[in-house]
Amino acid sequence: MNISAELTLTPLKDNYEPIIIDFIQRLRASNLTVLENPLSTQVYGPYDQVMEVLNKEIKTSFELMERGLIHIKIVTTDRSDYEPHF
Repeated sequence: MNISAELTLTPLKDNYEPIIIDFIQRLRASNLTVLENPLSTQVYGPYDQVMEVLNKEIKTSFELMERGLIHIKIVTTDRSDYEPHF
């Protein structure tokens, strides 16, 4: 089963950009389909592979920041080819 996951990592500190950039770069290195926009990052692929990568990379990011949160939405289909119809 393929999934789509939308992630918003929010370090609760002033200098937040380096942690977010590092997180996205590590996701890109996973060989999954990764797309970014100014508000979130989307990851697409097989469920087990996506969840394994997310588990590892979220933990790494949390270890790099004193306080932070992550919002995750997961859809049970690969929506990487979505194009608006309007």
